[in-house]
Amino acid sequence: MTQNRQTIVILCEDRQQYVFARYFLQKKGLTGQFIDRSCPSGKQAGEQYVRDRYAAEVKAYRRKNYLNICLIVVIDADRSTVAERIRQLDSVLEEKRHRKEKIAIFVPKRNIETWIHYLQSGEPVDETVAYSKLTNQGECKPFVEKLAEQCVQGLPPSAPSSMHEACLEIQRIIG
Repeated sequence: MTQNRQTIVILCEDRQQYVFARYFLQKKGLTGQFIDRSCPSGKQAGEQYVRDRYAAEVKAYRRKNYLNICLIVVIDADRSTVAERIRQLDSVLEEKRHRKEKIAIFVPKRNIETWIHYLQSGEPVDETVAYSKLTNQGECKPFVEKLAEQCVQGLPPSAPSSMHEACLEIQRIIG
């Protein structure tokens, strides 16, 4: 497994996304300091928080690009498409992400619970359905392990398309 000590900033909507992303990155071999930039509970809509902070986080990343740092963004597609959500994020940047920048965007369609439900059941999911949240965010860890393995071996065709895209995005960081 790759040993890659660095600073990893995770900008996301909520604690569930943070736990999911952090554990996924750890399973992919990333080690170092994890910085939690999840939306404070009850302050505002999570996706709005991520969209509002994205440009500032990219700017901070670019100022410190000489350091071993990466930026992970997790934002639900909700009722939008993955491409629409990424276009929204791109639109607030002066300069779009470069392929070599260690900035990865994960956009679960409809939300992170869709991915968890798929990984839990192994059955195809409807990415327009809002699946129920876990009572304990840490419960997702065995399912995240499954995703980390499947990203290497190749996701089954039945996996959500947004999950396939996330497996491509992780290559920006560990590639």
